[in-house]
Amino acid sequence: MLVYTLIRTLTQYFFVVSMAPLFAGIIANIKAKVESRKGPSIFQPYYDIFKYMKKQVLIPKGSGMIFKYAPFIIFGIYSLIALIVPIVIPEPIFFTASADFLGGAILFSLAAFVKIAASFDSRSNFSALGAVRVLSFNFLSEATLITVFFAVSLITNTNNPYITNIFLASHGVQNISLEHIFATIAFFMLFMYETGKIPLESSGLAELGMIDEGMNYEYSGKLLSLSKWSGYMKQYILGAIFLNVFFIPWGLQSSFPGFLLDIPVMFLKWLLLIAIVVVIETTFAKMRLFRIQDYLATAFTFSILFLIFSVVIA
Repeated sequence: MLVYTLIRTLTQYFFVVSMAPLFAGIIANIKAKVESRKGPSIFQPYYDIFKYMKKQVLIPKGSGMIFKYAPFIIFGIYSLIALIVPIVIPEPIFFTASADFLGGAILFSLAAFVKIAASFDSRSNFSALGAVRVLSFNFLSEATLITVFFAVSLITNTNNPYITNIFLASHGVQNISLEHIFATIAFFMLFMYETGKIPLESSGLAELGMIDEGMNYEYSGKLLSLSKWSGYMKQYILGAIFLNVFFIPWGLQSSFPGFLLDIPVMFLKWLLLIAIVVVIETTFAKMRLFRIQDYLATAFTFSILFLIFSVVIA
């Protein structure tokens, strides 16, 4: 039993670490095709990671220890999250007992805090600009994340993500309840914000993109490579939580060796999510940066509506 658990643990972790850049590459490639551009290869994120690994690391003058070690800490935090939530294997694995849904939300917040602290520690005005903008929006995004996880806990009477996945997969009617629909909408809106996919900003160094990219501005070499890699892992983890807990909790196997089928199942689920994301990104026009607060306030409202329906009305 311990051997099988170890195999499942390694399968889930290495799938997240190795495949997260691929999904980012597929999104960028399909988006370019929809916009009638050739676009980058789906393997471009891997090329970038290995290219940056070979580059020299340049440390800005005046920066401190937080700036230097933040990419390693953030990568470690997302690695731990990858071992405590059902993002590939629907059965508890090693380190699952480290945290529940609320603990996972706190870990996401911790990673964001470390990244913001590193941005200020870089002594760069560009990085500080991105960090200040994140601070302007994160009070709503983190509140939404915590409220949504409370929402799922109230639906399933547990804060264990694996039990939640099993419960929703075996109670199909619960997935179309008004409470679950509100929670799903709120988390999807949060996923779009956290991964830079909402039609309010775009990845890059333009004015509307100086949020997450701005905080990476002073990194180079291996530190930039780890920072990019962590971003890809964050995108995969949030997307997988949305798919397996909120949107499509079915299809995953836990038996040995049947759990190996979870890998192609997750590919199919992600292709559906990528299609939805690309349609939204390419359909809606970009809006002003300050409208992000309105967007997140709407997501938070959906999460609060869940609590009203589940606690007051029920």
